[in-house]
Amino acid sequence: MPMYDANDIVEQKNRDKRKKRLTRLIILLVLVAIGGTLYLTNEMWLPKLRGLGRQYSTIVNDGRLAEGNFPIEINGGAQYQLSCTDENVIVMSDAYIYFYNEEGGEVRRRQHALTNALMEANNGRALLFESGGTEFSVEDRAGVLYSSKLEKNIMFARLSKEGYTAVVTTSDNYDCEIYVYDRKGTVIYDRKCVEHVNDISFTEGSKGCVISYFYAENGTLVTSVQAASFTEEKEKWNSPGLDTLGLDVYNFDGGAFVLGFDACGYVDSSGQISSFYRYQGDLAGGESENGESAVIINSDDRRRYEMALFRDGSSEPIIIEFDSPLIDVKVSDGLAYVMKKDAVLAYDFTGKLRSTAKVNDSYTGFVRSDNYVFLKSYNKIDRINYES
Repeated sequence: MPMYDANDIVEQKNRDKRKKRLTRLIILLVLVAIGGTLYLTNEMWLPKLRGLGRQYSTIVNDGRLAEGNFPIEINGGAQYQLSCTDENVIVMSDAYIYFYNEEGGEVRRRQHALTNALMEANNGRALLFESGGTEFSVEDRAGVLYSSKLEKNIMFARLSKEGYTAVVTTSDNYDCEIYVYDRKGTVIYDRKCVEHVNDISFTEGSKGCVISYFYAENGTLVTSVQAASFTEEKEKWNSPGLDTLGLDVYNFDGGAFVLGFDACGYVDSSGQISSFYRYQGDLAGGESENGESAVIINSDDRRRYEMALFRDGSSEPIIIEFDSPLIDVKVSDGLAYVMKKDAVLAYDFTGKLRSTAKVNDSYTGFVRSDNYVFLKSYNKIDRINYES
């Protein structure tokens, strides 16, 4: 039987006590360090933590119409175009372009002489051009920044966030030609196309663009996408054909989202089709921002009205059904805003309802700013507060 010295036993117990005290001290110091770090960085994480408690609750906006300068009355009927960008409300009628602030105060107006006038707006600027005409201009609330008269007819034009302009024209020897202007109106890129180009979207920083075009394949129309850099002659990639007639193309993260007539799909950063979705009804609208896309589809025959939400090109769409036809849809800051005859609703891209506002059935569309929703009807524009 082993023999134990009493002193050894006492020493062992003391060592165990010291070890436990040291362990408790280390744990306490770690907790103090973590607490200090959290306290010093509370402005970074506390708002997000507070938001967790609200993300599953639906905000109900009162839908009250603003007074004062609202409604903004528009002459010329329902053919006017409306955009809200960088705290500017820009309206183009058949004869004038107007710049308003978000309180409805008129900042500037200018008469234009364009017959089939179209407008693109981005980052406080407006691009005006005439479909089938030869003139276009880029302007802001201070005045016209530059204008140009071309030798060929304009098919369509696009404006980037940085103020660059892409103009697609007819051509004598090709299907069409593309000209890209910098913010001062100097041509920095041109391209002669054998394909029928139907849309262009600028890449980040306006260093390039994605171009969608359609053609016939096996008796049907398909849409392909090209990625181009303004410093290189050859395109970066050229996608296979998506089985739909493309209407709009949206750049994101080196790839593209194609909104088509009867289907939509994603092309990844190597030019391959990553997803494809065919509508079960008629397209009523669609939009995409930073890869997040929303498409609204109405099927009166089946009395089925739905919105398809796409988080990116690698996930299945989330389908949200409604009880009445859908009128308009916008994507802004990670939310999809959808209008039906009696409400404007906001959903996140997990399909959760984030906010609502009641409206009447006289509106034909809307635009979203940071704080407001501007409602478009036949000859006037209303505004409601909208927290989401």
